[in-house]
Amino acid sequence: MGFNQRSIVNRTTHKGNVTTFFFLEFTSMAIFNLLLFTLVFIIYIVTIFGNCLIIVLIYYSKTLHSPMYFFLSQLSISDIMLTTDVSPNMLNIVLHERTSISYFGCITQLYVFGITEGFECFLLTVMSYDRYLAICSPLHYTSIMKQTLCIKLVLASWIFSCFMVLMPTLGVSKLEFCGSNVIDYLFCDFNPLVELSCSDTSIVQMEITLLCVPVLILPFLVIVVSYTYIVLTILKISSFSGRLKSFSTCSSHLTVVFLFYGTLTAAYLIPKEGQSQTISKMMSLLYTVFTPFVNPFIYSLRNKDIKDNLKILYINKRLFI
Repeated sequence: MGFNQRSIVNRTTHKGNVTTFFFLEFTSMAIFNLLLFTLVFIIYIVTIFGNCLIIVLIYYSKTLHSPMYFFLSQLSISDIMLTTDVSPNMLNIVLHERTSISYFGCITQLYVFGITEGFECFLLTVMSYDRYLAICSPLHYTSIMKQTLCIKLVLASWIFSCFMVLMPTLGVSKLEFCGSNVIDYLFCDFNPLVELSCSDTSIVQMEITLLCVPVLILPFLVIVVSYTYIVLTILKISSFSGRLKSFSTCSSHLTVVFLFYGTLTAAYLIPKEGQSQTISKMMSLLYTVFTPFVNPFIYSLRNKDIKDNLKILYINKRLFI
């Protein structure tokens, strides 16, 4: 028989605080859990393979040694970190009735999750700036987007993300969890942990809200402004083929932006009133499992350079067999 949130309270404590969290089973239907486990497992394996393939292609193919593909390889690294941070724990929760995670493991998962999501926000902004320069200032593109600048932008994105996410994560780690230690979710996210705390969470909630401004809102506004200038520039191109070629260089990035912000909006901004916890869990699958899964397909299926290098890799493999 499954267990519910009332049936488990904190029995393992240290100085009045929880040292272990438990996750509720996804559903009570064994067949559905088995099907979901199979689906998430396949998606996880394909995600790791697809993103690793993108990284290897970009590293070894000289034709892909450009700022756009360098940023794409960093996006793949972020997607691998995100899905590895969340998916194995999800698989365990879906397959088993009672799944536990240590307090330290939960905080670590929360921090890694926040870093990867924050980094992707900054990276997508950097990529939009790259596309802006390529289309709106093509004559100055190579002189501005040098390798050193690309590395600095990526490092700044990682450092800024680590620093910004550290503050609310430390705030959550200082909360007391003296009541129930059951998380009715698929991983250690901010909101489920804050809801479990028996201490004052107003400061932590304020930190999380303020964090949305530099991490989510400002990067999104920069992306919108960049693409506004890009669209205006493309519309000035006289030939239809020229407009189509210019737009095709940023269509993949634009698709990823819509997918990333769309899933986050659906998960966090849609009102939860009347929404079952199962639906909330399914929504979390969108931005933690589905998005890293489809990103390699978006760039590989819509990008001629990636497809050409995949063909070369396949031919070379056949020659050495």
